[in-house]
Amino acid sequence: MIERYTRPAMGRIWSEEHKYETWLQVEILACEAQRDMGRIPPEAVEVIKSKAAFDIERIEEIEAEVRHDVIAFLTSVAEHVGPESRYVHLGMTSYDMSDTALGLRLKEAGEILLEGLDSLREAAGNLAREHKNTVCVGRTHGVHAEPTTFGLKLAVYYDELRRQHERLEEAIRGVAVGKLSGSVGTFAHLEPEVEAYVCEQLGLSAAPASTQILQRDRHAHFLSVLACIGATLGRLATEVRNLQRTEILEVEEGFRKGQKGSSSMPHKRNPIVCERITGMARLLRGWAQVGLENVTLWHERDITNSAPERVILPDSCITLDYMLAKMTEVVTGLLVYPDRMRENLESMGGLVYSQEVLLALVKAGMMREEAFDIVQGNAMEAWEEKEKTFKSLISEDKQVQERLSADEIEACFDAQRQLSHVDTIFQRVGLG
Repeated sequence: MIERYTRPAMGRIWSEEHKYETWLQVEILACEAQRDMGRIPPEAVEVIKSKAAFDIERIEEIEAEVRHDVIAFLTSVAEHVGPESRYVHLGMTSYDMSDTALGLRLKEAGEILLEGLDSLREAAGNLAREHKNTVCVGRTHGVHAEPTTFGLKLAVYYDELRRQHERLEEAIRGVAVGKLSGSVGTFAHLEPEVEAYVCEQLGLSAAPASTQILQRDRHAHFLSVLACIGATLGRLATEVRNLQRTEILEVEEGFRKGQKGSSSMPHKRNPIVCERITGMARLLRGWAQVGLENVTLWHERDITNSAPERVILPDSCITLDYMLAKMTEVVTGLLVYPDRMRENLESMGGLVYSQEVLLALVKAGMMREEAFDIVQGNAMEAWEEKEKTFKSLISEDKQVQERLSADEIEACFDAQRQLSHVDTIFQRVGLG
């Protein structure tokens, strides 16, 4: 169901047609390499290159009988090529072809994901710059803490997406690898030069050592990075969901004309895309776990990794591609309410400035423990009584008055005092 909604390029990479295209590409390159080594006649390679093709329906028909997808593919190719097909797959085992082709497709998919990450990061950066000085309350444990800015919240995500970009680049390098080392990795029937040629032509690295397959720690790392990126998207989506709660209502997902939020409650405007992203992040984490399980195989290989990979590799890439696209839409269309942010910041009567008062008293010569008790006592009264604000209680406290002037007390309740380094942070993350 997900694939219907993704950008076409990602769906195409994981189509059966493209899988067989990459398989055929590896086989032809292996023929070229052996031609250059004098093992295959040049004229035979020309025939192979001109006639090589496949028919998906025919492959499925053959596979139903032989129950081996690679043999079915090679038989279909042979039916197009003719007698020269005897040189196709010469000296190779199935995974020489399919694992190398998989490395190519993972590289292609990874590059699309990098583009998606870049688009989301750019959108987050633009919104961060726009709201660099939009003051709001920071929350720890879900409770008001101290002032921050909405732009600074986004700058943190902007920097996190940079790290995810670096991780994905590394993960792509790890899976953009090929092998043509034979049935147990010894190059018994093909020289290492064939592997080197094929991988170079495909833009892949050749595995320094392999068995019948490429080792699955590479794929586990790739899947883990996709899950990690998904976790970042889930975190950002959860922030939007929390800030959209009616009691907070500092931001909202864009709500289109004609959109309806509930079949029974006409007033509803729900963060449905962010909820979707949060849920889909769970899928990525589950698939990453399967990837880790696939690392442990018997001896030079078994096929316990094969069936799950046919699901988890394409589905992880397609899912994350979709999530990146939708999260970018959310960020670019986000409705931001600065007045509500200011209202929420001031709703607790100055409690969020308790540390400013504490530090001011300490700087004025009071012992920290004594200052903490005084400030906390007034804060608890403001929490519980609600008749007076924290600011008014502090301003009337005799012990505070002995240490701080009215102007010094007033200065403690200026949010800008706590936000003087926002420009520095923006410069450090590359948004200056």
